[in-house]
Amino acid sequence: MGLNDTPSGERLHIGFFGCRNAGKSSVVNAVTGQNLAIVSETKGTTTDPVYKAMELLPLGPVMIIDTPGFDDTGKLGELRVKKTRHVLNKTDIAVVIVDSTVGLRPVDEEIIALIEAKKIPYLLVWNKTDLQAPHLGGERELAVSAATGAGIWELKERLGATVPNSERVPIVADLIKPHDLVLLVVPIDSAAPKGRLILPQQQTIREVLDSDAVVVVVKENEVAATLTRLGTAPALVITDSQAFQTVAAQTPDSILLTSFSILMARHKGLLASAVRGVTAVETLHDHSKVLIAEGCTHHRQCDDIGTVKIPRWLQRHTGAAITFETASGTEFPDDLSPYELIIHCGSCMLNEREVQYRMKCAADQGVAMTNYGIFIAYVTGILKRSVRVFPDVYKTL
Repeated sequence: MGLNDTPSGERLHIGFFGCRNAGKSSVVNAVTGQNLAIVSETKGTTTDPVYKAMELLPLGPVMIIDTPGFDDTGKLGELRVKKTRHVLNKTDIAVVIVDSTVGLRPVDEEIIALIEAKKIPYLLVWNKTDLQAPHLGGERELAVSAATGAGIWELKERLGATVPNSERVPIVADLIKPHDLVLLVVPIDSAAPKGRLILPQQQTIREVLDSDAVVVVVKENEVAATLTRLGTAPALVITDSQAFQTVAAQTPDSILLTSFSILMARHKGLLASAVRGVTAVETLHDHSKVLIAEGCTHHRQCDDIGTVKIPRWLQRHTGAAITFETASGTEFPDDLSPYELIIHCGSCMLNEREVQYRMKCAADQGVAMTNYGIFIAYVTGILKRSVRVFPDVYKTL
């Protein structure tokens, strides 16, 4: 990802679904204007979801997803259909492609039912209309031909006019005002990417600047000296969660303090439930099983936060012999019943809908879920202080 690119987690995800050979990949190629997906008359050519970032006005930055056929068969086919179902969990707008020479099939109706159950806005697109003109039955429907390009412009216009269900909460913009001073604390250690900042730090800096506020970035051992030199108290101090204790000790209680991870929890719609979920820490015992879940994959280092630091903090806090399991990237378990607690990363690489889906899965199965920043604030004894900037959440503690 380049410095000017919109992160995938901040893009609206538009998923294309349908049966094999309905022409999903051809329509995706026509919409993106690129040969993004392999096109063939052989059924099942698309074996894995294919992603393409693009701009689609007036929606702005979007992620186009081409999926395997929902009617795939055999053991491999079942795995492909499972991946397609997982794509639905991150889809903000769905496009169901129907072969107009075949008509609407039970599998198409099954896809539509799943989309409607998940309350995803969608369009029903009849493809191959150069071969067979369909009878359109509603305002969601439109006719296209990927082969001739007919209707593709109208499809892009309709997608641009389709409004996703959720309204996004900013990371920090609504917590500050123009000319406010915001102090960001960014540790530079072995886990810090060489030559760059991690994504939540980049995003927060940009929002502060977009809000016409002033941002000062320091390392964790420079907080006290910087506060003295500034002369003016910052409106907010935001720290990497791993430096919570160090930063809290240097920051007067009169100054609001929170972390990037906690801001991301609110941004993705997880904050209130994650604050409630963290108290499950107190119910853990010997042989309890905890899932450490991350939205991306990365090379584990010797002091990795997910596999080393958080387990160490948790075992120190509880004194229990806890069993830990990890999940990363798109691999989030369907069955969460073996776990008594899920501790999730900040989810900067996941879009809001997928985070909400994971949260709902945990709630439906009666499993508590929290995130890294809230967990660290809790076990270090500063959770209440770290959410004081959010009055509605603060008053629940």
